[in-house]
Amino acid sequence: MTRLNDAALNEKGLAAAGSGKVLLLACGALAREILAVKEANQLDHLVLACLPAKYHNTPDKIIPAIREAVTEHRAHYDRIFVVYADCGTGGLLQAECEKLGVEMLQGPHCYSFFEGNSRFAERDEITAFYLTDFLVRQFDAFVTEPLGLDRHPELRDMYFAHYEKLVFQAQTHDPCLEEKARTCAKRLGLKYEYRFTGYGDLETELRAL
Repeated sequence: MTRLNDAALNEKGLAAAGSGKVLLLACGALAREILAVKEANQLDHLVLACLPAKYHNTPDKIIPAIREAVTEHRAHYDRIFVVYADCGTGGLLQAECEKLGVEMLQGPHCYSFFEGNSRFAERDEITAFYLTDFLVRQFDAFVTEPLGLDRHPELRDMYFAHYEKLVFQAQTHDPCLEEKARTCAKRLGLKYEYRFTGYGDLETELRAL
């Protein structure tokens, strides 16, 4: 896990109990967005600590990592909030958070809470492949290489046979990212759709803290 924000720590390297500080245990893929929400809303009482973004592709590692982090930091914060949605854990992360007595972000995954969980559920898009700002930036590291498409491009048709379009859920207005997302859609042989979401329910829930 990354080192905690030094500005929120005392001389022993820990946040002072009773200080009103809230520890955010977050997916590393959300770090940039969380910091942007913090700055825009002046949420200086929120302290960010991130687990490796690569857990995006290995959800079985999320629960033990969260358990370890909560155990390590529980005594040093007034509150801990887990900034993960279900993220492929099949409800087990929610159950673990309840057992640990900590809250977590609502929704099945980041694609849902960025768009807004209610709106996303209404769309019911089962043939859409989603990318966020982070995943567009890290497309090769999180899509191309793990799926072996760099070594075996013929696998594309097998992996994406049932998808019809790539939806770029943009958190920021960035023409360079949009152009890269178009390229990703072309590489996967999918139609392209741009959808600006902003930070969606992520911002709503962080502001509520």
